[in-house]
Amino acid sequence: MEEKIKLGISACLLGEKVRYDGTNKLDRFLTDTLGRYVDYVPVCPEVEYGMGVPREPVRLAGVPSDPRMVGVRSGKDHTPGMKRWAAKRVRELEKEGLRGFIFKSKSPSCGMGRVKVYGPDDVPSNTGSGIFARAFMERFTLVPVEDEDRLHDPKLRETFIEIVFSLKR
Repeated sequence: MEEKIKLGISACLLGEKVRYDGTNKLDRFLTDTLGRYVDYVPVCPEVEYGMGVPREPVRLAGVPSDPRMVGVRSGKDHTPGMKRWAAKRVRELEKEGLRGFIFKSKSPSCGMGRVKVYGPDDVPSNTGSGIFARAFMERFTLVPVEDEDRLHDPKLRETFIEIVFSLKR
């Protein structure tokens, strides 16, 4: 039997109840359709970093090019610890032979783009990337990445899958 392609994925998309409120974001296309052809390597930055479930939600604040990850109510700054964890996790993922990664859209840790970053006036701009997603994309510049929202677009989904399967060859 031919070895399946390995893809990294935000764990909540597989149905793991790891979100701040104890829920998941199960995506049936990813589990039931694409999942027949790939082996997923699930990652939940916030849980793996040490935040519990349920937990205080976090958001990005500051400047989009280098935002801070802060607790919504407490204002606790998780940025230094999350950046250290992300750098370590990215090094671990180098050993996995990933051919792609599917991120949770709009997440302060996993969003690959279009993540809200709250400025000094507390007005958000949708121009950020999640801390883990940014670390992954900076390290794996040639590995295709996508988020589950964009994979609902048939053309983007087809392009992503073509690239992933081409990399296997």
